[in-house]
Amino acid sequence: MITKEATVIVPTPVDDVPEPPRPTRKQRRAWDEAPRWQIYLPLGIYLVFTLIPFYWILLFALRPAGSTSLVPWPMTFDHFDKVWTERSFGTYFENSILVGLATLVMTTLVALAGGYALARFDFKVKRAFMLALLCSQFVPGALLLVPLFQIFAELQMINSLGAVIIAETVFQLPLSMILISGFIRNVPYSLEEAAWVDGCNRLTAFRIVVLPLLRPGLIAVGSFAFVHSWNHFLFALMFLSDQSKQTIPVGLNTLMSADSVDLGALAAGGIIAAVPVVIVFAFIQKWLITGFSAGAVKG
Repeated sequence: MITKEATVIVPTPVDDVPEPPRPTRKQRRAWDEAPRWQIYLPLGIYLVFTLIPFYWILLFALRPAGSTSLVPWPMTFDHFDKVWTERSFGTYFENSILVGLATLVMTTLVALAGGYALARFDFKVKRAFMLALLCSQFVPGALLLVPLFQIFAELQMINSLGAVIIAETVFQLPLSMILISGFIRNVPYSLEEAAWVDGCNRLTAFRIVVLPLLRPGLIAVGSFAFVHSWNHFLFALMFLSDQSKQTIPVGLNTLMSADSVDLGALAAGGIIAAVPVVIVFAFIQKWLITGFSAGAVKG
């Protein structure tokens, strides 16, 4: 009779297994981090090309007329006083604020209703409608001038701020609806269903449950509509002929003539036009980035 001895394998204690050597800080930086000069050099070049034009505008706006100094000293605010009083920039500023706020409200409300319909309802032409919204972004605003001018002429809205507000709202709606619909899709549908079970109708459930969660998206859409209408030049130029109803971009254009350009007044007007936009982005940049990224997750 042949017998085989059983082989007993004794497991090696875990503590006795040697750990692999940990990479040093220099080795980790070698394959995990780029050298600092590769980061700071492109950023420095970008800042130079970005900040020099801003400094040049401040230089022309703050130094006296006829001065060639590269430092705005002695500092003067005569150019700001000139464009605000003599060139009617106070009126232009009020008109731009009115157009921007009205466009913000109308775009946000209509995009909110349309985005909710695209996100929560299914209908036969939904894909075709979404495709039409996307394709409309490739149409330049200049192609819309002739039909819009004819429509507003028939409605007797030429030379009124209402025509500019409606045109800006229509121009902003496609992108705004796409962003809002993508943001609403990120809100779980079960939250609305739970509100319905508790006795809320669809409108009440949307107002109580969904709307508070859409704040970053609404801020992104509203700020984008405001900034675009604030900077847009074409619609205000074509639909407004009365100087008392023109906006800031058109007002800046009046500072340039075929014979001469008042660089100090033009620079001061540019700073006045840029201040509201800078303030808006300074306060909403966190919600703006969150809103655009969340709205772009699902299309």
